[in-house]
Amino acid sequence: MKFFKRHNNVLPGFGVTLGFTVFYLSIIVLIPLSALVFKTMGLTWGEFITTVTAPRVVASYKITFGAALVAALINSVFGVLVAWVLVRYNFPGRRIVDALIDLPFALPTAVAGITLATIYSPNGWVGRFLEPHGIKVAFTPLGIVLAMTFIGLPFVVRTVQPVVEEIETELEEAATCLGATRWQTLVRVIFPLLSPSILTGFALSFARGVGEYGSIIFIAGNMPMVSEITPLLIITKLEQFDYRGATAIACVMLLTSFTLLLAINLLQKWSRRHAE
Repeated sequence: MKFFKRHNNVLPGFGVTLGFTVFYLSIIVLIPLSALVFKTMGLTWGEFITTVTAPRVVASYKITFGAALVAALINSVFGVLVAWVLVRYNFPGRRIVDALIDLPFALPTAVAGITLATIYSPNGWVGRFLEPHGIKVAFTPLGIVLAMTFIGLPFVVRTVQPVVEEIETELEEAATCLGATRWQTLVRVIFPLLSPSILTGFALSFARGVGEYGSIIFIAGNMPMVSEITPLLIITKLEQFDYRGATAIACVMLLTSFTLLLAINLLQKWSRRHAE
């Protein structure tokens, strides 16, 4: 006779946990998204196309996604450098710098936007030095990129940092002993190990930038066709009681974001397999 030992798990069984997971995701994600789609279905196909392809709306798409892409690329470069320095080097104030990385997580976005606008305005601490050279940051698309870079940097640093900690220095030493230069070691040894985490950080930073609102409206200038982001345009339509128009634009944003994130995840999966 066989006796089966029953394991006492801290969490309940699979059925209970799966049911709770589906219920939780339905309330938080699926029901709000489905309501968004159902509200948009009140428009005819012609009205939907006219709404989401209006010149002002298309301009906001270009500004939002373009600025988010540039900010994510900047964070992908400098975020990796910051993570590498924090892991590989000991220097005075290292713990303070490491704590400051998480500041955009804790700082209210409105406060961040006001602070950036004050510092980079023509009369600000930094803006007064850029203005004579014709560089305008506040109230321009460049200010949007700056705000998105500020809020997206922690995603890259905190994603790459644990991977850098796991990379053994012996790999670099072995590559050097075999005659590899620093560039060859970086490209052929370090980068393949970091590429999946870099892509993850890029995706998180990009998604955060696309959906950002609070820190941008204070530094963007919010000029239609120039520096108006799509989230602000959605808020404007809601204030005008154009709920269907707002949900239509939101659906386009949602579909585009999902498509881009899916492509990035597939690229990340391919990069991980290639690294292995």
